[in-house]
Amino acid sequence: MIPIAAAALFGGLHLAEATPPILACVVYLMLYGHRALTLARGGRPVPPWRVVSFASGVITMTAVQLPPFDTLADRLLAAHMVQHIVIGDICSLLIALGLTGPILAPLLHFRVTRPLRVLVHPVVALAVWAVNLYLWHWPGAYQLAVRVDIVHALEHFCMLWAGTLLWLALLGPLPKPKWFTGWGKLGYILAVRFTGGLLGNVLVWSGTVFYPVYNASDAARGLNPLTDQSLAGAAMMVEQSVLTILMLGWLFFQFAAQDEERQALLDLARRQGVPLSEDRALRAAQAGAGERLRERIMSGGTLAPDDQVGGGSQQPDDRDHADEHDHAPQGIGR
Repeated sequence: MIPIAAAALFGGLHLAEATPPILACVVYLMLYGHRALTLARGGRPVPPWRVVSFASGVITMTAVQLPPFDTLADRLLAAHMVQHIVIGDICSLLIALGLTGPILAPLLHFRVTRPLRVLVHPVVALAVWAVNLYLWHWPGAYQLAVRVDIVHALEHFCMLWAGTLLWLALLGPLPKPKWFTGWGKLGYILAVRFTGGLLGNVLVWSGTVFYPVYNASDAARGLNPLTDQSLAGAAMMVEQSVLTILMLGWLFFQFAAQDEERQALLDLARRQGVPLSEDRALRAAQAGAGERLRERIMSGGTLAPDDQVGGGSQQPDDRDHADEHDHAPQGIGR
């Protein structure tokens, strides 16, 4: 009924392409809402800004796959690229910011979704995202998606979740490798920028039309296919440049916040007469576990050598995901 009603409201709606994102939108919001209500009843409500972020990402992802924007994307390469940017970069970021440890915890109990721990490893997430990006922009796959609606829906699904994994590896609540701290995150952000920027440059400067499926619609608009392709590549490069600047700003803010937290923990431990190493304080600050360590210092208890307050590369159990990783990426806020 939903796709039929939408077809009556929007001219040019392709049911085979529009139905999957509409159904996905309903399912995502229902599952997220059910989990959020369960947590609220248990005294662990999801921060409102995270709920808004997730819902905004899912709804926007659906909206750009419906007319009139999707109709334009089928006829203009630059519009199609903007559609991919919104789905694969912006919506995926909003969804990732809405996913907390307690929200994700049930997924870690099921065998089919348990590999999520592996998929959000920075190296794996980056590789999945890069392969997905170049595979779908290979001319054969890209043009097939334009011609076949269900393939187009699959393309958008892959871009959304490859992008979400990419963001979860950087900003998400699941455990991260010990090396993935300041400099590791900086390398990650630059690797993403280089990978996407390379494709954008190829589209702008190649001088070769890679997607002739748009030739007829470009000609109808009096637009040179190379110009359309260059605009698509330029849109990708501009968006990635802006996003990279924002991420670098967040990262350097995080550097400063973590250093301040590290020093505060060391000063508190010194005043309380509790032994605390520089490395231990830094790990706690990087993991967002400074408050928990601060409480232990204030209690005057002895800190166990292998205590996990610093996060590092430890693999906490599902209860840890539910209780200890419900913090926003430092510099973004709760």
